Amino acid sequence: MSTQDRPHRPPAAAYVSTRGASPAVPISQAIAAGLAPDGGLYVPTQLPALDPAAFDPHGSLADTAATLLAPFFAGDALAGELPAICAEALAFEAPLRTLPAPADAMLLELFHGPTSAFKDFGARFLAACLRRLPRADTRPLTILVATSGDTGAAVAAAFHRQPNLRVAILYPDGLVSPRQAHQLGCFGDNVQALRVAGRFDDCQRMVKAALNDSALQAEVPLSSANSISLGRLLPQMSYYAHAALGWWREHGTALNVIVPTGNLGNAMACLWVRAMGLPIGEVELACNANATLPDYFAGADYAPREAIATIANAMDVGAPSNFERLRWTFPDQAQLRRLLHAHSVDDATIRQTIGRHAREHGEVLCPHTATAMHRLDQLRAAGSRLPWAVVATAHPAKFESVVEPLVGHPLAVPAALAAMLARPAVAEPMAAQDGALRQWLRQLD
Repeated sequence: MSTQDRPHRPPAAAYVSTRGASPAVPISQAIAAGLAPDGGLYVPTQLPALDPAAFDPHGSLADTAATLLAPFFAGDALAGELPAICAEALAFEAPLRTLPAPADAMLLELFHGPTSAFKDFGARFLAACLRRLPRADTRPLTILVATSGDTGAAVAAAFHRQPNLRVAILYPDGLVSPRQAHQLGCFGDNVQALRVAGRFDDCQRMVKAALNDSALQAEVPLSSANSISLGRLLPQMSYYAHAALGWWREHGTALNVIVPTGNLGNAMACLWVRAMGLPIGEVELACNANATLPDYFAGADYAPREAIATIANAMDVGAPSNFERLRWTFPDQAQLRRLLHAHSVDDATIRQTIGRHAREHGEVLCPHTATAMHRLDQLRAAGSRLPWAVVATAHPAKFESVVEPLVGHPLAVPAALAAMLARPAVAEPMAAQDGALRQWLRQLD
């Protein structure tokens, strides 16, 4: 039901499940729950429309976020806190940097947060929201997060030592970079890393099974910090809006974006910004060898599959959970395939792209960013002269074992990452079974 169907009530945003079998809830409840009771993902009943002129042309990223997200929080208990939440969570920038080559190309750098990956934006916003939400249950709330590399560290950093909150990070053992694994296990205190003997899709399945287990939830209060959480997805819209508005004010044209993606959360944030009327033009998705999305956009039926390991490990996803949100946003499949394209990039091409751009342009890329840069190279070779922004999702120093041999020199390590690597790290082994996580959670107390 849209807000226009209830004129007798104050205007308020409401959120429903992508599966349509759960009641509408306010955004505070959707954020606190993470996953809807029917197993679906929360979405707004309708996306708001926004005027670019409503944004402060001199505002910071946090200012852009507060304006962008205000309609999503309308009528909610957190509405008055939204500017403070944005200022607290988005205290670092996401610069749109012009590249020396290829022509008319930019890099949207999303790795300037505390864990050197774009996941910092969403994780810090979610933590800031949950800290402000009252809970009748005085027991600790356990935040579950499945990670293919970067999400877990961002969530750990955002929730570390927060009172009455615990974090359990599930990651595929041996399938994240050594520095990513160290980050995941270096926090301690209220953060526990679990190295799962399986793939990311196993970790994601285990988390969803726990969140959907009402009996378990009665024993151990749970929430999620994966991209299934609106508290993670919504703030990720801010850097796309901020970059696109800045480009539009300076050039009078829309910004076209190439997004590296695996679980589709970062891509959904970009697509929602465009759907709300802000100046984003064409959107291209760059995937690694996990071709679930490229195959779908090429015309095949959507067919989740087991993920395969690649050097762009944060995108090693065979069953992208945000596909439900994508189909909710674009229910017409033919229209969706006209509006969006996805492309698969194998490991050999990722390596070639990293090496060539370092040699020819002095630009050092992480493996995930390299998938998007390869797509830009393809577009330029095909004659596209549109202005394109390549989304840089992580600092290359997080993947030194891949990148350094290709560029021929050691990479400088950001100070925050260096501090984490200096701490000891511990992770507990876990079988890739739903029951193993349930048993572990029941033993927490």
